Amino acid sequence: MTRPLANFDGYVIDAAQYAKWDRSVFKEMRDGGVTCVNATIVYWESARETLSEIGKWNRLFEQNSDLIFLARTADDIRNAKLIGKTAITFAFQHCSPIEEDIDLVEIMHTLGVRFMQLSYNNQSLCAAGCYEKEDPGITRFGRQVIKEMNRVGMVVDMSHSGERSTFHAIELSERPITITHANPKSWQPALRNKSDDLLKALSESGGMLGFSMYPFHLRNGPECSLSDFCQMIAKTAELMGVGKIGIGSDLVQGHGNEVVEWMRNGRWSKEMDFGEGSSDNAGWPSPVKWFSSNRDFKNLAIGLTQVGFTQDDVKKIMGENWLNFFETSFESI
Repeated sequence: MTRPLANFDGYVIDAAQYAKWDRSVFKEMRDGGVTCVNATIVYWESARETLSEIGKWNRLFEQNSDLIFLARTADDIRNAKLIGKTAITFAFQHCSPIEEDIDLVEIMHTLGVRFMQLSYNNQSLCAAGCYEKEDPGITRFGRQVIKEMNRVGMVVDMSHSGERSTFHAIELSERPITITHANPKSWQPALRNKSDDLLKALSESGGMLGFSMYPFHLRNGPECSLSDFCQMIAKTAELMGVGKIGIGSDLVQGHGNEVVEWMRNGRWSKEMDFGEGSSDNAGWPSPVKWFSSNRDFKNLAIGLTQVGFTQDDVKKIMGENWLNFFETSFESI
C-alpha cells in the first residue's frame, strides 16, 4: 500500500531555485518540508558584486536563523532534516564571478559556493552556451577551472551549456558533473534541454540530472500535466537509472520582468534576448498549476507514485539521490 503523502518523511532537495528571497519564501520551504535548496545567487555579476550578494545572504541567515542556514556539507543537509530547517547551498549560473582569476574558485568555495555553471546560454571564458550556433568545447581556461573545481569540491554544472561543451566537461572532469535543471530534448525540444545520448553519458559518468518545471522547457508549457511530466521522469529513469535523477525545479518567485531581462541580457546586449527564440517569451511564463511554490513538492511525490515508482524510488528522486551526490562532491581532494 502506498503511504499517504501527508506522511512523506523523505528528503526534499531542489537543485535549482531563484527567488526574491525573503521570510515568506523561507516559510514556504518549511511548510513544504523542503530539506535543501540550491539557490542561484548570481548570473552575470562580477566578483565584487557576488561578494555583496553573499553579504545579503549572510544577513538573511542571521535574520531567519529559525528557518534556514548555509550548508557546506552533506551532513549539514542531514542536520537540516533533523532540526526542521531548510539548508541552503549557493550556486552560480555563470562563470563571471571568478572573472579570469583561477584563485577565485577556491575563494568562492570557502564562502560557501558549491555549484557553478561554466556558461549561461552564451560562449563564456570556459565553455559554449546552448544558444550558440558553434560549440568549440571547453576552453583552455575552462580546463583549468574544471581541474580546480574538482580539487576544492565545487560541482561543475552544464545546465545552460552547449552539447559538445557538456560532453567535453564529462570527459575532462575527474568528478561527476551535473545538469541541475533541464529535461530530455526528446520529450520537449527546447534549446536548453538535453539529448538522450548526452543524458546517458552523464549517467554513465556518475553525474546527476535535475528535472526542471520551468514552463518554457515543458511539453505544452504552462499547460503541461503532472502526469505527462512524471511519465517523462519514468522514461528518463529507464535511460539513466533511477539513482541518477532528481529535481531541479528552476522555480522563480517574486521577481519582475526586469530580472528576467538581466538573466537573459546581462550587460552583453542592447537588444532583448527572447530566450527560446520567440517574442512570446519576453517575460516570466505562468507556472504549471501543480507546482508554483515550495509548498507543492507534495504534488510531485504523488505524481511519481501514480506513474508507478515505488516509495523507495520516490524518496531517491525527491532528495536521496542529490544527498548521495553531495556526499562525494562537496569535499576537497
